[in-house]
Amino acid sequence: MKRSFLFIKFISQTSIMFILDKKLRQDSFLLGNLELCQVLLMNDSNYPWLILVPQKNNLIEIFDLSFDKQILLLKEINFVVDLLKKEYPCYKFNIANLGNIVSQLHIHVIVRQKNDATFPKPVWGNAPAVPYCGNKLTETLKNLQKYFNR
Repeated sequence: MKRSFLFIKFISQTSIMFILDKKLRQDSFLLGNLELCQVLLMNDSNYPWLILVPQKNNLIEIFDLSFDKQILLLKEINFVVDLLKKEYPCYKFNIANLGNIVSQLHIHVIVRQKNDATFPKPVWGNAPAVPYCGNKLTETLKNLQKYFNR
């Protein structure tokens, strides 16, 4: 009886471990964690582009979160917008939850400039991604991770 209880507990603990979607893992770098979300840097240096992913499994839509968690998500989006305003000149923010390719709930927060690679068109499908590399990656990670290592 005790052995089977421990087995169930172990299965239960592993089932609540947060799992980030494979495509999000492949296309981004982890900046840090907030109370609800992991914050990722999209690997496209055309734009300052962060992604917030609530650290709960099986979420697809914002309304899958409790109302309290929806409010927390909005607060974390505002936190990310504020840090991006400090780090980058900005004309406009694009904040989006699409999920057509990656169904796991995630929110894109993208700084837009009138002279960026695709403005005024959407970032998706209008210019090839330019991956971060070398010093640009190192500096960008350093500048943004400082907001999460407090």
